[in-house]
Parts: sequence; C-alpha cells; structure tokens
Amino acid sequence: MQFACRNVVARAIACVAVAAFTVIALSGCDGGKPGTLKVEILSSAAHLVSGGSALIQVSGTAAADSVTVMLNGNNVSSAFKFNSANGSQIGVVSGLTNGQNTLVAQGIGVNDTLTLTNYPITGPITSGPHITPFTCQTATFTLPDGSKLGLATDANCSAPTNIQYVYMATGATAFKPLANIATVPADVVKTTTTLGSAVNFIVRVETATIDRGIYQSFVLYDPTSEAAITPLSPPKGWNKRLIGQHGSGCAGGWYLQGGAQGVNMLAGDNITRLSEGYAMFINTLNHPTNNCNVVLAGEATMMGKAHFIKTIGVPFYTVSSGCSGGAYSSAQIADAFPGLFDGALISCTFPDALSIALSGLDARLLSKYFLTNNGTGITEAQIVAVSGHKNARAWYDLALQSGRTDPVSGRIDPIPASPAIGKYNPAVWNAAVPLAVRYDPVTNPTGARPTVFDAARNIYGIDPASKFALRPFDNVGVQYGLAALNARIISTAQFIELNQRIGGYDQDANYVSGRSVGDAGAIKRVQQSGLALGGNGGLASIPVLDYSGIFDDDQYYHYQAFHFALRERMALANGDTKNHVMWRGAAPISQLLGTPTPEGTAINALVTTQSWKTFIQWVEAARADVSTASARDKVINNKPASAVDGCFTKGTTTPTFIAETQTLSSLPATQCNQMWPSYTLPRKEAGGPVAANIYKCQLKPIVAADYAVTFSAAELAQLATVFAGGVCDWTKSGVNQSGVVPWASFGPSPTNLQFDVSKP
Repeated sequence: MQFACRNVVARAIACVAVAAFTVIALSGCDGGKPGTLKVEILSSAAHLVSGGSALIQVSGTAAADSVTVMLNGNNVSSAFKFNSANGSQIGVVSGLTNGQNTLVAQGIGVNDTLTLTNYPITGPITSGPHITPFTCQTATFTLPDGSKLGLATDANCSAPTNIQYVYMATGATAFKPLANIATVPADVVKTTTTLGSAVNFIVRVETATIDRGIYQSFVLYDPTSEAAITPLSPPKGWNKRLIGQHGSGCAGGWYLQGGAQGVNMLAGDNITRLSEGYAMFINTLNHPTNNCNVVLAGEATMMGKAHFIKTIGVPFYTVSSGCSGGAYSSAQIADAFPGLFDGALISCTFPDALSIALSGLDARLLSKYFLTNNGTGITEAQIVAVSGHKNARAWYDLALQSGRTDPVSGRIDPIPASPAIGKYNPAVWNAAVPLAVRYDPVTNPTGARPTVFDAARNIYGIDPASKFALRPFDNVGVQYGLAALNARIISTAQFIELNQRIGGYDQDANYVSGRSVGDAGAIKRVQQSGLALGGNGGLASIPVLDYSGIFDDDQYYHYQAFHFALRERMALANGDTKNHVMWRGAAPISQLLGTPTPEGTAINALVTTQSWKTFIQWVEAARADVSTASARDKVINNKPASAVDGCFTKGTTTPTFIAETQTLSSLPATQCNQMWPSYTLPRKEAGGPVAANIYKCQLKPIVAADYAVTFSAAELAQLATVFAGGVCDWTKSGVNQSGVVPWASFGPSPTNLQFDVSKP
C-alpha cells in the first residue's frame, strides 16, 4: 500500500485513509519527516517460529510516503489489517521457509527489520532430535463426533487438520455433535461469559498434529452466524483468556504419539470453563502417560500456543492447571518457558517426575535391605523412621515408583504389592509400541529402553559404551537413617550395616553392592533444562496456587513432602514464596478410586471451586496492573485477601477454611498439621534438604562430633570403610547444582543451546 502527502489537504485526506488501507497506522503527516516503525512477532519468540507462519504487528508514528512489508523480498502487505485497539497493523504472514527469514517494513526514510527463524510444524525446535522409535496413533484418536482422525500421512505422524463443533442442549450434561453448521439446533442453550456476552453454547474443536503430537483447541464459536475466525476477528464468545491443560502419570510415557488426551476436555469443570468463555488447548504430548519428558511437553505447549494465537488471537493471559503429572508439567513448563503461562493452579503436586523416580530409587534400596539383607534385626518401625514416611505401606508405595527407571521386563521385586498400585511393575509399555522395538537385555539389547531417563536422552546424554541414557541417581556419601540414628531410634551397629549393605544400581536397574555414581553432566543438564524444577525461571513471577487434590500419606506416593519440595525450591531461588499459596485438605486415594464419602465429596468440591476462584482473581489482578513494577512485584502486590496459606477442616460435609502458614511436620503443633500431618522422604532423613534438589552431594570427612551418638573406635573405622570418600556435606551446594536456564535449547535451535546430544 502507498500514499503520498503532497500538500496539506492531501495529507489530511491521506491521514484519514491510512487507518483503513496502509500497512501501518500513522498518527499524522508532518511534511514527510521520518517517524518510527516497529515490527514485532506476537505468536512466539522470533527465533522459535513454527509451521511457516507468524502473527506480526507493525506499529509506529512514521510519516512516510509509503509503507510496505516484505518477506524475503516478497511483498506481503496484503496480509495486514488495521487494529483499532492500538492503532497498529496486524496480520498472519505465511510462506516462511525453514531457517532464517527476513521481514522488513519499509517507509520513506525509515524501516525496521525482523529476522524470523522457522521450524517445521512437526518439530523439533528446542527439545533435541526426535526420539525413535515413535508410534503414530492418529488412526485411533477419537474426535468429538466419534470418528477417528485418520491414518498418519508421513513418518512424523501428521494428519489433516479437522474442525468439528459440539453444543450443549437444554437439560443435557454432556455435549452433542453439531451435525449441520448452517443451522442453530433448536435445543441449544445460551451461556453468558465472564465478559457478559450471551452466546449459543457451541464449541469449536480443532484437532491438528503439532510436534508429532495431536493438538486440540476448544473455544466458544457459533459457525451458523459468526464471521470466519482471524486474530482480528476472534469468536464473540471467547473471553480472551486461555487455559493450557495437562494430563497425568509418567510410566509408559515414551516412544508414542498418544492415542488420547490426558484430560477429557469436554467434561467436568471444563464444561464450566468453556461456558464462561475460556479457550483451552492441549496436546497428547502434554499427557505424561504419553510423554514423560517435560522438555518435549514444553516445546509442544509453545508450538500449540503459537498456533492458537495465529488461528484465534492473542490472549489477555494464559494459565495452566493440572494434578499429579499435570501439576509438575504446569510448574516445570511455566518455569523453563517464562511467559508461556501467566499462572499455575496445581494439585496432587510434585516438583517434577525426577523427584518421584529418585525418591523411589532410595525407597527401593531400603526395601531390598530390610526385606532381604537385614542382619541386625532392624524392625519395621525403625526402617519406617529411616524412610521418613508415615508407615511401611507409604514407603513401599514410593519404592514401587522406581519401576519407571527399570528397563527389564518381568523383573520380580520383594516390595509388597499395593492395594492402590499393585505389584512392582518395571518396563512399562503402552500396548501400541511394537514388541519388536522393545529393549530386552538378552534378546534385544539395542532396543528402545522404557525408562524416564531414556525417554529424555537428549538432555541426559548417552553413555558412549552402552548407548543407554546417562543417569543422575547418586547416593555416594548418603548416610541413610542419619536422623533415626541421632534420635537413637536405630543403633550405631544398625546404622553402619544399613549403609554398608544399601548398595546401588547398574544401568539396567539391577541391584549392585556399590553405591550409584550419578553422571555429573547429566545432573547439570537436568537442572538447566528444567527436567529438575529450579523455581528461578518463570515460576518466580506468576501466581502459583497449590492445593492437595489427594491427601493420603498412608499410600499412593502423592505425599505432602513433594508439595513442600516445590515450595522450598521457589524459596531458595527467589528469597521467599510470596507468589506461592498452599492449601491442604482432600479426600484420600481410596475414596477417589472407589466410593467417596459425603465428607470427601464435600471437601474436594469446595477446594476445587474456591481454588479456581481465588487463583483466577489473583491472575486477573496481576495482569491488570499496568504500573512499572516488576512482574513478580505485580503478582505479590495484587494478591487477593483469600490468597493465603491454609487448610480445610476435616470430617465434615461443611468444611471451613483455616488461614495458617503451612509447614512440613507430622507434629500436631498447628491446627492444619493436626488434621493434615506431613511426613518426609529418605534423603531428608539422611540430612538432605526439604527441596530435594541436591542430586550429587559434595563430600566431607567423617567427624565423630557431627553425630548425636558415640561410636566406638572400631565402629568409626567401619564407617571410614563404608564411606571411603567421605559423607555428604549438606551445607554446601550439590555437585553441578544450578537453576533452570530459561528458554534453553537442546537443538536444533542454536539460540541458548546448552547441549547437543548428536555432537558428544
């Protein structure tokens, strides 16, 4: 587009016309003096573009004779339209080639250039080389109308994009497919959004393939009456708020696309959110049971949000929510990809999947010792004290979670089976993964290994000898049972034998007599990548509300210690936890898996409702703050009165909230700890931090005065043999301890590249 300011009248006419017809909105004509132009990308970072397109904004005050936008030398000005909200021009620029692209806005005497680096919609961008083998599941993925997405069209599991619509009928509690998009169903109900828009309760469901996963988005939209959706013409019912959803689990989350999302996006509370106008998006790779590699999940989230913005528009904010695996996914992605989420509502919380795996490995070693190698008659009560747990069942259930680190199918372990979990289950595979590609130490030693480490080998690195993923588990110098010894719960002889016999693992998770030595490089990278939560990235400056979801320290491994580990990491990284709120109180797992009591139903319903209300009020207030304060200060300064620590009363159908700072303790010293006591983990009882973020400790010499008990000279000599290199010095940082590197890359993006597994 072009215009000329040839005289005062012409300038006046031209300046009126510019808003409708030029590539950039100009505030006035001043005789041709150069102004300013600014070109920026709204859909992603400029170096992380995907799918060959980007949402671009051109703004400024330039008074130029003409303004055009060129992509790699081609005029793309026609892609732009005037945005009356801020006086800019906005448009989706397509046709980007893989690699670097040059976008230039040109005017008389002024221009601006933006370099866009584009990657295929199939990825990867920052997660490293595609993991192989990889099983496509588009053919079995069910769409809202019951049909299937269809066979994959290439080796990257791509499938054609599908758009369907569902609606809520009068008196119904579930959505129905909209058969005819030209006619409004007679039984459709109306819904009113948070912005006051009254619209037909019809939801647009887009299903596409992104980053080799199956992406879906959900938003209110009436195809019978509304104009086609563009970022400048979003659905009337969308309240400009976006929710990123996550599934749960971990074991089995490797080498496959995922045949279903981890959350039913058209059921439960999601119906309420959709009725209120919130849009939602998800990818099968955001379900840890499909993909237990949060670096890949974060990449899929980044690409999915970019696609949503290019298709629907820029949200006022984006929040994330999830329970269990969904909780750590929400927290880790928010931390490692600052700005991707503006708040995280989490429950059944762990800081990361690695915490479960490593704590499970400790617990499994304790189980092996106690059940098969106990030479000093240590009792169950004593070993429970060593473990830090409430009881043996709680400790055994955590030990069972080490199966996700064990690649050997069919292994039998002495850990007693669990009512909630079952028996020890190594080498978990999704049935869709062919038998022929699966690892077996004898029959298929080069096969795909089903472990949480091998699923993220791009970050952990590869052992050059075995070709297996390197492992971070390290227990050199760990004094198991140290707290129990100092409390005189176990004797000096029991302490010595326990640590003498505890042992470790080899790369196939076989028990070995020596301690495990974690790879220092892998330990560094899990922290840089965010596979181990740091808390120093994006999590430092968004609202985080963490509620119990499940409260059961008797079994099922979703223990409060993990909630406190996340909280403590945030405290260590940022000096305080003013942007973190913890609520405790929930039904136990037996009720969630079986028949809930009225009391259990009441507390879970109340906490779910109140947590969302408080959380979203907090996010709204923080995002509405247009002051010059930092993002973190905006979050802290705009906390609603209800955003305080506390717990809900127990054993009643009318639970009430008790405002009280939450602490990690099993002692009934506070009202909340009396009702909802918390226990610890084996490493904490060995002297480690609540944060559980020291993966390989620095060592110090054994000093008799460090113990609250007295060892004989012979016992000290034994200790010196057991801990030949010294014992853990928990007052020091761990070996290669670090925080997350925000927006880290593990290839192919060269920006912020931390490690390239293809170039050892």
